[in-house]
Amino acid sequence: MRVSLLTVLLLPTLFASAVEAKLYRWEDEYGNVHYGDKVPAKYLKKEHKELNEQGTLVKEHDRAMTAEEKKAKREAEEEKRRLENERRAQALRDRVLTDTYTTERDLIAARDARLDAIDSQLQLSRELIKNTEIKLKNTQQLIENTKAQGLVVPEATYHKLEREKLALANHKGLQEGHMIKREEVIKQFDDYIKRFRELMAEKNKKREAYEKRKLARERAAKGLPPLEQ
Repeated sequence: MRVSLLTVLLLPTLFASAVEAKLYRWEDEYGNVHYGDKVPAKYLKKEHKELNEQGTLVKEHDRAMTAEEKKAKREAEEEKRRLENERRAQALRDRVLTDTYTTERDLIAARDARLDAIDSQLQLSRELIKNTEIKLKNTQQLIENTKAQGLVVPEATYHKLEREKLALANHKGLQEGHMIKREEVIKQFDDYIKRFRELMAEKNKKREAYEKRKLARERAAKGLPPLEQ
């Protein structure tokens, strides 16, 4: 059989065209299935499939999402990222916790030390409040006595009274802050201790599982039967 030079030169082009030939499958709004080498524009945003010449699925095109679906997808992705960030943050906190404290006794000692420091500040605040209340009461009594004698109370005395009232308010505010801090420390270390116990229980569980596997391997190597569970 004789083949022309032109045919030989066109073979690669014809082969490439055959390879690149595409077939699409889509459904119309009535559920009827259609096939063709091009999807009509009105169905491009709907679900359709790309097939090869043998009818094998090459690529599947999902339908375009609605605005509500896009929003739901974004929210789901954001929630996934948030949970992953929380997981990483918790893993970091756990590592710091176990690196900082070796035993639960260490945690309790650290908590008590923090509470002792706060209690010292509370005691100081109580003393300052008590002393300031005495000063304030004396200044008020001085003003009342001066007025009772028909004398004019000096402006400096009124200024002193206001300073003492302000100092008393400040001391009480600091005392309240120390009390809040004390409760926060208790709550914080209660959480630390609870999490520390959980981590230690997980660690012990893994260690026990490892020891069981190790023992099982050793018994198997010696030809001994496995231990009953």
